[in-house]
Amino acid sequence: MSSATPKLVLSTSPFVKRTVDTPGVMRHVIYSLVPVMAAAVYFFGISALLIIVTCAAGTALTEWIVNGRGPLNTSTLTDGSAILPGLLLALTLPPGLPLWMAFLGAVFAILIGKALFGGLGQNVFNPSLTGRAFIQASFPVAITTWDAPHHRIGDFFHTMGATFTAPFMTPQYDGVSAATPLAKMKFESTTTALGNLLFGSTGGSLGETCAILILLGGLYLAARRFLNWRIPVAILGTVFVFVGILHLVNPDRFAAPWYQLFAGGLMLGAIYMATDPVSSPVTPRGCWIFGIGIGLLVVVIRQFGGLPEGVMYSILLMNALVPLIDRYTQPRIYGSIRTERGMG
Repeated sequence: MSSATPKLVLSTSPFVKRTVDTPGVMRHVIYSLVPVMAAAVYFFGISALLIIVTCAAGTALTEWIVNGRGPLNTSTLTDGSAILPGLLLALTLPPGLPLWMAFLGAVFAILIGKALFGGLGQNVFNPSLTGRAFIQASFPVAITTWDAPHHRIGDFFHTMGATFTAPFMTPQYDGVSAATPLAKMKFESTTTALGNLLFGSTGGSLGETCAILILLGGLYLAARRFLNWRIPVAILGTVFVFVGILHLVNPDRFAAPWYQLFAGGLMLGAIYMATDPVSSPVTPRGCWIFGIGIGLLVVVIRQFGGLPEGVMYSILLMNALVPLIDRYTQPRIYGSIRTERGMG
């Protein structure tokens, strides 16, 4: 009598595996971003929705073209690794950014930030931040022009800034400009109320709208073990400690630690960008070093640099050091004998 069940199974470690796969992880991360995107659409209206759709469409289209235009059931589009970078890129952009600029940033994120290195699992830098760095370098005025959030439901369909500016034409901004909380603190020495930072009624990028929702999304992902909690804890803890010291030394110049945590893109970057498993360290000690390095760079750029924000540059710089961090933080193999320095 024959049986379909094999009598001997040979496999390699790890022998205990989680049932979740890459598409499953991507789906859960996208689920956790839904409230954040909904808050962005609520505060910035139709312009925010158009930015999100444009970026997601740009990354998906580029992924489809680069990896072959075959049937969807064999395409990498189905694993969510193209849609997620587009959504994260959108959350780093101002609501009034022209759509053609957002689309170019999405194309760059996949083409240069991911495909150039060999596709999923091979990229050195976070693709979303790579796309944003391209927009920052190419269109510095547009990406630093902010709009105030809507305060009336009737304004939902009112487009912000220069949303529909034709490609490669100079945007004409006729909306109400609103400085971000970090810009107000750095250049005007004025702060924003904690409630406004937590619940989103401030100017800034789409992902700066509601810090409490980003934090809740991070807690969900950490509870499901879809992110390494050491990285955001190291980043946020480092910023809190060093800004706290600066605040104690000169409270008139340096804002309180909680202000630096919830203002700007730090919460989004620490939870969703820095924790990218491909471009972050794989060792526990390396994750602490990586997070502390990002936190220190954020403090230096924000407090002593010419820009009010520095999360993007901090993460990208530390992404470049990840291979070196992994190399020197590998744990000793169980049972091996550590070789003393100076001995053969």
